[in-house]
Amino acid sequence: MLVLVLSVLVLLVVGGCVCVFWAARGDAPRWARGVAKATLLAGELARSADRGSRSQRSDGDD
Repeated sequence: MLVLVLSVLVLLVVGGCVCVFWAARGDAPRWARGVAKATLLAGELARSADRGSRSQRSDGDD
C-alpha cells in the first residue's frame, strides 16, 4: 500500500515538472499552466518550510 502511495506521489511530481517545462515554453494549454503554477507554489512552500526548520535547529554556533 505504501509503495502505491509513493508511486502516485512520484507520478504527480513528474507530471508537475513536465507542466512547468511545457508552460515555460509558452505553448501550454490553460490547465497545464494552472498545474505548473500549483507545482511552483508547492515548491516554494516546501522551501520556506525547510528554511523554518533550519532556523529552529541552529544553536547559534555559526
